Amino acid sequence: MKVLILGGTRFLGKALTEEGLTRGHEITLFNRGTNIEAFPEVEQLIGNRDSDVSQLKNRKWDVVMDTCGFAPHQLKKIAAVLGDNIEHYTYISSISVYKDWIPNNIKEDYHLQTMPADKLKAVEEGTISPYEYYGALKVLCEAEAENHWQGRVLHIRAGLLVGPFDYTDRLPYWVKRVAKGGEVLVPGRKDRPVQLIDVKDIAVWVFNMAEKRKAGTFNVTGPENELTIEELLNTCKAVTNSDAEFIWADEQFVLEHKVQPWTEMPLWIPEHFPIEDETEPWKGTFSISIEKAVNSGLSFRPLADTINDIYRWEKEREVKELKAGISQEREQVLLESWFQKVNKKTV
Repeated sequence: MKVLILGGTRFLGKALTEEGLTRGHEITLFNRGTNIEAFPEVEQLIGNRDSDVSQLKNRKWDVVMDTCGFAPHQLKKIAAVLGDNIEHYTYISSISVYKDWIPNNIKEDYHLQTMPADKLKAVEEGTISPYEYYGALKVLCEAEAENHWQGRVLHIRAGLLVGPFDYTDRLPYWVKRVAKGGEVLVPGRKDRPVQLIDVKDIAVWVFNMAEKRKAGTFNVTGPENELTIEELLNTCKAVTNSDAEFIWADEQFVLEHKVQPWTEMPLWIPEHFPIEDETEPWKGTFSISIEKAVNSGLSFRPLADTINDIYRWEKEREVKELKAGISQEREQVLLESWFQKVNKKTV
């Protein structure tokens, strides 16, 4: 196939590019040229989907894979130059499209986020960041893509993506912290579920679907069977040959100490306490239904393989401070406070 990847040099886009090349497809990348050396053997068109997309004019591709569409005006601009010069469009959306994650087993027909028209206009004008309304904008992007290529769009509502080159540092934080060893603070219960998916697994499935021109909307995360945070951390411990000891602190304690879910403690969203303006806890955060995608052939590599890939990458890259996770000093203070609380209860 002739494949155009919008993005293609960082994380998921990099995995898609590598998978496409492995299969012998003709790959073209369209991006701002910030990482052009990643694939010197691939045709790279330099532009900006917010302003100049002229490089895409009068070109034809079998498949387009959009990894970086954050607002509907970006999709509209791409569609204006591509039109019917493509057969199939893959749009990387997000499970953030859902209004909330309150119930378990959320399927693709669950209600979606909305946003006020004035806020959408502000995003288009560049006066507010698209990340402020990330989920709602993804909903509008899905609709925009469908409007231009009805019945030819593969909408991928992705969960937490993991693997090497993960610039969010969420799972890398845990891999690095566990590898360091010692007492490791972990919030919540040991058997709380976690969902994540290796970008390589998404890349394989996306190409399988695109080669067959399959369309539709799919939740895409993993694994197929429930994964607990304890199992995840124990896998990190085994892969890194660590002596880490996990200290499980209850959610109320962690919240009382104003530890920020997801940022200071990656992969943790409170299960039993309201978030923001919600009146119910987000129990369904890591129990999104992926039945439809699995039935369409989505499969998963062993978790240990993913952790090992991340661990090797962590040892190779030079980074002083991760974007996610708490500092060693703050963790130590929290551990001491937790031990004091536990000891008072047992006296």
